Amino acid sequence: MESQNIAETISESELALARAQSLARHEELFSDRAGHIKQSAVRDVFELSLDPTLVSLAGGNPYLQSLPLQKLGEMANRLIVEHGMEALQYGSGQGTDELRTQICEVMAAEGITDARPENVVITTGSQAAQDVACKVFCDPGDTVLCEDPTYVGALNTFEAYELKVEPISTDEHGLIPTALQQRITELKAAGARIKFLYTIPNFNNPSGITLAAERRQEIVDICKAENILVLEDNPYGMLRYAGEPIAPLRAGNPDHVIYMGSFSKILAPGLRIGWALVPGHLFRRFYLAAEAVSLCPATLNQMLISEYLKGHDWRGQIDEYKALYAGRCEAMLEALDQFMPDSVSYTRPEGGFFIWVTLPEGIDTYKLLSKGIEAGVVFIPGAAFSPDDAPSHRLRLAFSAVPEEKIREGVKRLAPVLKQAIAANAAR
Repeated sequence: MESQNIAETISESELALARAQSLARHEELFSDRAGHIKQSAVRDVFELSLDPTLVSLAGGNPYLQSLPLQKLGEMANRLIVEHGMEALQYGSGQGTDELRTQICEVMAAEGITDARPENVVITTGSQAAQDVACKVFCDPGDTVLCEDPTYVGALNTFEAYELKVEPISTDEHGLIPTALQQRITELKAAGARIKFLYTIPNFNNPSGITLAAERRQEIVDICKAENILVLEDNPYGMLRYAGEPIAPLRAGNPDHVIYMGSFSKILAPGLRIGWALVPGHLFRRFYLAAEAVSLCPATLNQMLISEYLKGHDWRGQIDEYKALYAGRCEAMLEALDQFMPDSVSYTRPEGGFFIWVTLPEGIDTYKLLSKGIEAGVVFIPGAAFSPDDAPSHRLRLAFSAVPEEKIREGVKRLAPVLKQAIAANAAR
């Protein structure tokens, strides 16, 4: 109590000074890597998104309200009561045998029919699999390739490991094979050590674009010839609501692709369970690195997912999600068609959570964020999804967690902000 009273008498300025002095004293203890760790731009606007007066088109959250919460609660209760000693104890660093077997069944539904449970490592979300891949394959200064644009969380991981990130051009059909080959040739001529290509081929985050079927094997073949691994990140692959399914890159390339999946989008992100399907000859070091980070993935969460996959129509649940997201995607596209000026273009995804909006060149969408908030809408500026710090004339809109009527209202609020910026840009 006495220490609490003393703390209450210290002014904010004195506390700030004390913190600054402590930081100055400990600054030299930070690793070089710590200077490359920064907060995600998505997290920067997360608190704003909680404001009920704003329409948030920023966060790519799955819509959980349709989950069978009563059934999940009963499953969790039964697991703890009947199997608590196992569910609440340390488990295998690789993950439970049962869930790894079920994950192979999930991947088979996506087109990977030769996966074996012994080559699956369960991770704390697929984000952890990205981290492990960097730890196992990359030294500071090594080069990794990615689509332009790409997932901000992956970029933050690459930066933390002090890697050089080289974006590869994309078009409406995804990553461009000729651009990939040309950039690899240029980088190797300059002495770069390229370790892997990171790609989100299905409904890319942030662009929503899907890599065309006819390009997929060509891209793997280019990387194979250059001795570059492929990291295929596919959290949205089962959420296709238009067009025909396309086999993952891993489907025909078991020795050259590390495949990363997640239950975050097809079940619940709070469970924090993802996985990596690793080529057999690379498995041991990948697994050991994963185990060194988390010791073991959460046993209770794994067992709950196993019960869900056994005791619920999970494919039917995904069909519900697809119908829901299809309606919301269509609502956003209709609103964009109605309210956006002709000089604004946007992608038309066949699945996933996102639409990528392009404004005329010369407009910095980061500077429009505060104006959007004043207008009552939140989005993610495009610069967050590129490895360089250059301004971007693009932005990401997410429709997954927003009811259709609010999507329309959010786009309606955003349109005048963009129109004003376009007019000011044209007048320069």
